[in-house]
This record gives sequence, structure tokens and C-alpha cells, in this order.
Amino acid sequence: MKKDFSTLDKQLCFAVYETAGEFTKLYASVLKSFGLTYPQYLVLLALWEHDEITMKELGEQVGLGTGTLTPMISRMQEKGWLRKERSVEDERKVFVALEKKAYDEKNSIIERVNEEIQLCNIGLSEYEELMVRLNELQGKLKERIKL
Repeated sequence: MKKDFSTLDKQLCFAVYETAGEFTKLYASVLKSFGLTYPQYLVLLALWEHDEITMKELGEQVGLGTGTLTPMISRMQEKGWLRKERSVEDERKVFVALEKKAYDEKNSIIERVNEEIQLCNIGLSEYEELMVRLNELQGKLKERIKL
């Protein structure tokens, strides 16, 4: 007998959607005190890993197009988090680099995010397992889309 997945509470996509929404709310509440949005936090994470990358590379890392990324980067630049620099060798390339503020605030931001995640009672092994399973699921979905 085939299992019935026609109800909303049985939809994996809806569970992921709802969970993503809860994560966004959680991060928004933590990041508000730093004057950051969740997408801006993702930009900082990417740049803390690899500073001074092109807008194109940054967009690929955080999964945002230039239409969304460009105004966000401008707002972050206005607030002193980062700077944009046009390449001397190729004027089509714009590099994004962190400012001192981003390095100074990094530990405080990471610490506050970690505290909030711990308050959700997600243990380290559960966290690692969730990461593995979600990355596997994402890979399967990407493979299916290629077909």
C-alpha cells in the first residue's frame, strides 16, 4: 500500500520552509542588535572565510543575484562593515572587502548566534547530523533538477 503524502503536514518541502522561517526569525532577533539582517550576516560569514572576493564570487557563495546583492553591499558599506573596490586590471570586476568593524565585531556576533542555537537545545551531534542530512538532501535536489 502506498503512503499518502497529500496532506500539508506530510510535505517535506513545507517542513523545510517552516523551519527556514523559524531560523530567519531567530537570526533576525540576534542580529538586530548589531544592525544586521540575516542575508548581511551570510555575506559577513562568506567574507570572514575569504576576504576580498569579487561580487560575482560572493553572490555565488551566498546564493544571491546581483540585483539583491548590490544594494545590500551598498548598505553594508554605508554602515562601515565593508568596502567595494573596482579592479584596476578589469573594470568590470568589483571586489568586496571587510572593514575593521567587521573584524572587531566577528567574535561578538558568532558568540551571540552560538548562544541562541544552544538555547534551542540542539546538541553538537544532532547539529552535525542535521548538516549532513540537509546537505545530502540539497545534493539530491540539485541532481534531480539537472535531469
